[in-house]
Amino acid sequence: MPSFISKTRPIDRFTPVDEHTSSEAKHRLPLKVRLRRNRKSEWSRRLVRENTLTTDDLIWPLFICEGTKHREPVGSMPGIERISVDEAVREAERAVKLKIPALALFPNTDPKKRDERGSEALREDNLVCRALIAIKKEFPDLGLAADVALDPYTSHGHDGLLYDGVIVNDETVHVLAHQAIVLAQAGADVVAPSDMMDGRVGVIRRALDNKGLTNVQILAYAAKYASAFYGPFRDAVGSNATLKGDKRTYQMDFANGDEALREVALDIEEGADMVMVKPGLPYLDVLWRVREKFGMPTFVYQVSGEYAMIEGAARNGWIDGEKAMMESLYAFKRAGADAILTYFAPRAAEMIARNH
Repeated sequence: MPSFISKTRPIDRFTPVDEHTSSEAKHRLPLKVRLRRNRKSEWSRRLVRENTLTTDDLIWPLFICEGTKHREPVGSMPGIERISVDEAVREAERAVKLKIPALALFPNTDPKKRDERGSEALREDNLVCRALIAIKKEFPDLGLAADVALDPYTSHGHDGLLYDGVIVNDETVHVLAHQAIVLAQAGADVVAPSDMMDGRVGVIRRALDNKGLTNVQILAYAAKYASAFYGPFRDAVGSNATLKGDKRTYQMDFANGDEALREVALDIEEGADMVMVKPGLPYLDVLWRVREKFGMPTFVYQVSGEYAMIEGAARNGWIDGEKAMMESLYAFKRAGADAILTYFAPRAAEMIARNH
């Protein structure tokens, strides 16, 4: 008989078999380490869980529109609405009750108020400023972040000034600094430049400090990619219809990872208090690298396209929406996110509350 053939199965050497041996024991493997033991019950899984999602991790984005007691659905984002300022105050109250620490505000500007230079962004009574003032009056301890970019205000849909078909950098940065001051004076705790112009964080920081707004934080969209996942957001803020061309000359190439680290390093050097990776799920590798390398407060944006895919599939019965939502949020925590901008924020907060 060849040496590699044994008359006795290997398992028999470890598991004595007689008529009293159970069927399970007859097939038991000689394993000292069994990782499934820690998964056998909910209490055990909770004890060994490596990451925890709480309401402290959530930032809730809201789309603000004109009107009073007005809500209108965003067609490409099932369950999401554009809401008037008074309705935003109601949602702020809901956020406080759910213990969501912060909101992020984005305007759907009246097309008649959009122009080539995005002048409405600098008006002290624009949509976002009115929302900031109204929410701060009622809920002064709720964190408010405001987007710094021109795309909701320009007639061409770009984040910067457009001259002869080119988005100009330095002139745009000075306008963004002015916008940041206007937002901060209206009550923004955090200004969040999402434009991806070179040098804007440093210019904004100096502008805020020169106005005595030294406590206003800067959340830099430090690694923001030119992504196909932004479509529903542009629908929500009304820039889809106006956008001329694409944004690849200033947003990052999705093939690049090392470049993201350079972008983040520059924003930190210029004075960013927090950095963000956008989009989220397609860029978990970038999120992980940023958190590991810099150890900065690192945020991630679960963008409109990610939301729409999960919610759309759930509404078609293709996936379990709540489970997919939570799985996606835990993916961000596992990759190192300190906070998550997500349209799921109120639903996730309600689910967290139910489970506790």
